[in-house]
Amino acid sequence: MPKAYWIAHVTVTDPEPYQLYASGASAAFEKYNARILARGGQVEQLEGTGRPRNVVIEFDSMEQALACYHSEEYQAAKDHRKNAGIADLMIVEGA
Repeated sequence: MPKAYWIAHVTVTDPEPYQLYASGASAAFEKYNARILARGGQVEQLEGTGRPRNVVIEFDSMEQALACYHSEEYQAAKDHRKNAGIADLMIVEGA
């Protein structure tokens, strides 16, 4: 079964509530055995429109990645992000 990856591109507009989001999301990621591969750090935007914060999170399967996203824990955390940033998020199945 192929792994799956959350890929997020984020602009944080209000750091305080965004930190609440990050703390709550981390609890969901732990529950679903997610592994943070990239979070923040240096970015070299080569094409298209970029955002200053980029995140890649690995899951054991697409089912697990989707379950994490739809979980109560993640949805509660996501409520803190509503007015704290702009995010583009996708889940991609690995090769």
